[in-house]
Amino acid sequence: MRQMGIEFVTIGDKLARPIFTSDGQVLLGKGVVLTAGYISKLKNLGISAIYIEDDRFQDVKVEDAVSEETRREALQNLKDATDYVRSGRKLDGAKIKNSVNSVIEDCFNSHGVLVNLMDMRTKDNWLLPHSVCVCVMATMLGIARSLDRHRLQDLAVGALLHDVGLTTVPKEILDKGEDRLGKEEREIYEKHAEEGFNIIRRTGELSIVAAHVAYQHHERIDGTGFPRGIKDPDIHLYGKIVAIVDLYDKLINGAMGARPLAPHQACEVLMGLSGRYLDLSLVQLFLKNVATYPTGISVRLSTGEIGVVVDQNKSIPMRPVVRVLLERHRFVEPKEYDMIKETTIFIQDVLR
Repeated sequence: MRQMGIEFVTIGDKLARPIFTSDGQVLLGKGVVLTAGYISKLKNLGISAIYIEDDRFQDVKVEDAVSEETRREALQNLKDATDYVRSGRKLDGAKIKNSVNSVIEDCFNSHGVLVNLMDMRTKDNWLLPHSVCVCVMATMLGIARSLDRHRLQDLAVGALLHDVGLTTVPKEILDKGEDRLGKEEREIYEKHAEEGFNIIRRTGELSIVAAHVAYQHHERIDGTGFPRGIKDPDIHLYGKIVAIVDLYDKLINGAMGARPLAPHQACEVLMGLSGRYLDLSLVQLFLKNVATYPTGISVRLSTGEIGVVVDQNKSIPMRPVVRVLLERHRFVEPKEYDMIKETTIFIQDVLR
């Protein structure tokens, strides 16, 4: 399989991975042959790229930290939770714990798999898939940080529900984009951290530590964050972890009206904010566990050749294995560069 920008997909291409709606329902299943109608619908839903089958890349597999079943369960239970909040009812803490325990189990079983979150999500409700991805990434980072299962549960619950307070924010504010909010709108938006804390705190089955993740995930280590403007020593480890993965997912998926960045660009942003907004040691650990150039994407090399990332080097994620097919605008016999060994060749650009 390989990833292809939706603008370059043609009628007759076959989906290599399913596409889900925001609440975990299958929109288009694996193996579906794309028609003009399907392609148009995907564009209208805001999907910018998909995975398609390609005979030249039959051996390429995109490893996921969690199974499709676990992801769907988490999406559905989170949808139920947000529906409860909107209707004034309490969260079902038992369902939330079941979901995060499945995420934790999958992440432990896939330990060593790089975070490769190029999920093909629709834009009809970005909050649900964003929250699930944040939960998965936070759990992976927690495992890399050697947290035990009990501590991972608190982290994962807090990560899954970190933005539950946004259910109290008017949709027109969320659709506007963070950088375009007026003063009053920003004040309303920033209250979501405290609202989330209170929602989780009132749920008897969930811990106060998980509630503090929602409370602190917008705090910055230099004290310029919200809602309280606290500095590094006073920010909980879990809050600092979720701050990193929350921002990363927003950057690569363009949440709240922002322009999405390629993963390697998002990694550069994280490094630029390290030591001021984000914890440097945690960012460094995260970058060791994320696929800077996800498997299946097309890249242009410093040699001028164009190829596809077909494998990862877990020891140095920024130097993957690239299979080249195109050289000076002509197709060539496939050849592979293991970029750990090819020290003079670099990825110059990501083609989307």
